[in-house]
Amino acid sequence: MITVHHLETSRSQRVLWLLEELGVPYDIKRYQRDPRTRLAPPELRAIHPLGKSPVITDGNEVVAESGAILEYLVEKFGEWAPPELAALQPATGTWAHRQCRFWMHFAEGSLMNWLVMKLVFMSIPKQPMPFFVRPIAKQLCAQVQAILIDPNLRTALEFIDAHLGKHSWFAGDQISMADFQMSFAIEAALSRSEGASRYPNIKAYRDRMVARPAYQRAVAKGGPVVMV
Repeated sequence: MITVHHLETSRSQRVLWLLEELGVPYDIKRYQRDPRTRLAPPELRAIHPLGKSPVITDGNEVVAESGAILEYLVEKFGEWAPPELAALQPATGTWAHRQCRFWMHFAEGSLMNWLVMKLVFMSIPKQPMPFFVRPIAKQLCAQVQAILIDPNLRTALEFIDAHLGKHSWFAGDQISMADFQMSFAIEAALSRSEGASRYPNIKAYRDRMVARPAYQRAVAKGGPVVMV
């Protein structure tokens, strides 16, 4: 039996969605973030030395990192998936395979870096600090966002929006692993990026994603996807 060690408002929501799509039975062990630091609790280190989520256990197997977990689940259960999920792992050498691989890496290698920085610099001025420091912190954080974070995030979102204007899913017309990997980043981008509503193709993609019954079941079981 698969056990998903699920941290609230975290990337492990991707894993729940895939499991729901595959129809694979699983258990959820829930973990709450530290209310002050918003970090994962130390109990997760008992599962994996990094002490982070997502991580799954499958018998004696312990698998960490979103991409590795998605690949593990597709390799193990994908051949029994419904026909509409036949392209979860596109055939090697095809355009869809190259796209799937690209977006699997892009999600964490490029996009999430800027989204995490955005969250951090939005939250710093809200932290406890001497009253005379707050205006300085607020100004510095606003400058970092305006000069560094927002331009890079805008470039990434324009790139994604253009791609989704031509394709229903990230690897083409059929859903693939890349969609599960990109799902958290898409949710985070639409919640944290100023003007994200200007990207109609990203919004339309999210609408398709959240309309899927399996996605809705995953959210019902795992809770809100992102913290804002």
